Amino acid sequence: MKWPSLLLAIFLPGSIMAFDSSTTIWATAPAAKFYDSSPLGNGRIGAMVFGGVGEDRIVLNESTVWSGGPQDADREDAYKVLPEIRNLLLHDENRKAQDLLQQNFICKGPGTSFGSAKDAPYGCYQILGNLRVRYLGEQATDYSRILDLKAATSIVSYKTDDGQIERKAFVSAPDQVFVYHVQASKGEKLNLDISMDRPENATSSVSGSHIRLAGQLKSGLPNVEGVRFLGHARVLNIGGQQHPDGAGIHVTNADEVLILVAAGTSMFDPHFEVTCLNQLERAAKRSFKDLNGRQIRDVRQFFSRVDLELPKTESSKLPTVERLAEQAKGKTDPDLAALYFNFGRYLLFSSSRPDSPLPANLQGIWAEELQTPWNGDFHLDINLQMNYWPAEVCNLSDCTKPLLDFLPKLVPNGRKTAKAYYNARGWVAHVVTNPWWFTSPGEGAGWGSTVSGGAWLTEHQWDHYAFTGDKTYLKSAYPVMKEAALFFTDMLIAEPKHGWLVTAPSNSPENTYIHPTQGNLNTCMGPTMDQQIVHELFENTIKASEILGVDPDFRKELQDKLAKLAPMQIAPDGRLQEWLEPYKEAEPHHRHVSHLYGLYPSNQITVDGTPALAEAAKKSLEARGDDGTGWSLAWKVNFWARLHDGNHALKILHRLLMPTGVEGYNYTNGGGTYSNLFDAHPPFQIDGNFGATAGIAEMLLQSRDGEITLLPALPDEWAAKGSVKGLRARGDLTVEINWRDGHVVEYRLTGPNAKTTKVTFGTGREPVKHKATNG
Repeated sequence: MKWPSLLLAIFLPGSIMAFDSSTTIWATAPAAKFYDSSPLGNGRIGAMVFGGVGEDRIVLNESTVWSGGPQDADREDAYKVLPEIRNLLLHDENRKAQDLLQQNFICKGPGTSFGSAKDAPYGCYQILGNLRVRYLGEQATDYSRILDLKAATSIVSYKTDDGQIERKAFVSAPDQVFVYHVQASKGEKLNLDISMDRPENATSSVSGSHIRLAGQLKSGLPNVEGVRFLGHARVLNIGGQQHPDGAGIHVTNADEVLILVAAGTSMFDPHFEVTCLNQLERAAKRSFKDLNGRQIRDVRQFFSRVDLELPKTESSKLPTVERLAEQAKGKTDPDLAALYFNFGRYLLFSSSRPDSPLPANLQGIWAEELQTPWNGDFHLDINLQMNYWPAEVCNLSDCTKPLLDFLPKLVPNGRKTAKAYYNARGWVAHVVTNPWWFTSPGEGAGWGSTVSGGAWLTEHQWDHYAFTGDKTYLKSAYPVMKEAALFFTDMLIAEPKHGWLVTAPSNSPENTYIHPTQGNLNTCMGPTMDQQIVHELFENTIKASEILGVDPDFRKELQDKLAKLAPMQIAPDGRLQEWLEPYKEAEPHHRHVSHLYGLYPSNQITVDGTPALAEAAKKSLEARGDDGTGWSLAWKVNFWARLHDGNHALKILHRLLMPTGVEGYNYTNGGGTYSNLFDAHPPFQIDGNFGATAGIAEMLLQSRDGEITLLPALPDEWAAKGSVKGLRARGDLTVEINWRDGHVVEYRLTGPNAKTTKVTFGTGREPVKHKATNG
């Protein structure tokens, strides 16, 4: 194949440079690896397009392709050992408490199999299969591969000896199919071999213009049927002929080829095969132009809600991978942050839509493995929550519905777990969960006993109300919040020094402290993050009960216990303390910074309201350092934004955008950002994309009840000129901001509380123009 050394022609008038550099990811060569390919999705079906010339591989996903199954992982009598565990903690015998926890207080069975549950009961999110399109006898020049975020479409084009080839691919929400369209021009003819495959547990069959890839995953449980799945393709062509055989469908001498793929599983639809066929046949009745038009109109309703403009430079004209490399060398490219922000919004509405059957998992809906890293599950000690951090502020509130629908389904199992382990009322979920609503502790006491995962999820319920003002939703969410709070009213105990109420046992997520006499440990009482989450849960439940006019007695109980919770403490070295005692960390630069939950996503620590705590949080961040895994860096962007330090927030964002493998950066050089802008944990983990998207929004807008701050953390690099339209603030407000030279020159608030909301400014003088529109 012949590749151009430089695609200068791509920038000529009338050429492909008509695209917007802040909404388009593009490359000059086919994807070599999964993390180079272009992600597409409709909230349920996902696809990764590699764009190869000799062979184009498309990784297909469906959000419910999960091995494993429902299981009872609770130890029914675990609560009987709880008094002894607590007594040991109360007497500073933490080592013995942790040993007892490991023996008696973990889940029953293998749990998550330490992140390798492909064939185990817990299960694993997996690839659906591969669609392969082989192009016979082509040579390519002037190659371009584009992901158009505004149309959620992958576009590949190149010249051949006989003409021009253009391919467009997207996953349609209106028609519930993956669409792959190839068109030849100027005398070129299409000769294609089309097939589908999967490494295991599937068979492929061909009948006429149809290819079926069907199989069943392992449940890991005796007498429990695993999830059955189907990928069903239909091939249509204009001109030429089709020749099906056992290997696939062969198309010869065609002018145009259209491939449609429907997908489904038995997880929530016992008639999924009929559903798939019906979707496929309905889509096949439409022309490609019609399918494409419906796709663009659908995507526009999500993408157009927010518009961010940051200064452009010459780097904006480069292919994305070169933009990453140039910024790593110190070149200024503010518009790259706008592209990353738009990509994060795109990933959210591509992986989580109002009708998605499950929330976005650790990889959104994109995976190419059978054993996805960390099972591709829903981690509750930050990762699932981080996936939805940008949703409300970025005007994608409706995309939280899969999470908000998933949460109440944890409650029945969570009640059983609360009773089995704590003899408590209400419900609890620990560190991890899956599509069968696993709520038990994990299989390792050192990480699996964090007790606040479910309570953290309820923060999203309150935030959804805070941003939307939807009292009907709050009424439906309140029982879940109430039962989460009820659990802690039973679970909390008084620690011996001050009589403060604390969680016990628990740990600070995945982190290790050094006990003065007992070595490295995890198990403890009242880690700071637990206390912050319980404080927030009690406050939110109190406010919800007041708004709804219900449960005055329970409200009074929560108010009494809220006043007795262990407070946040400043350690002797000036940092915010992570544990109840001022222990030292075994890993001073640990990726989790859980004790700063009160700074973000919560509002318990603020620069103006709690300056001493804010300063202590800053010292904690400085001690943790500016390095980290992908999602950890994303969290730090939000932290520094909340501290109103835009330049430091941008410094962290630049580290996150460092190309993977750059020496001296980010998690032994493996972290950073892949060439398609996927976050490198490493490997790929989507929460970093979502967390940083939220962080960029926090740099521009922050809100609390009745108050918003404009440009609280605007970095110098973005200061010259910019605007943002469509961000959302608490209080059911939509915000528009224009700035010049670091100062707000005009802003608009729209919403029912626009004229009564207090507006403050993170930069400089009063605005030239203020507009507020109620309604």
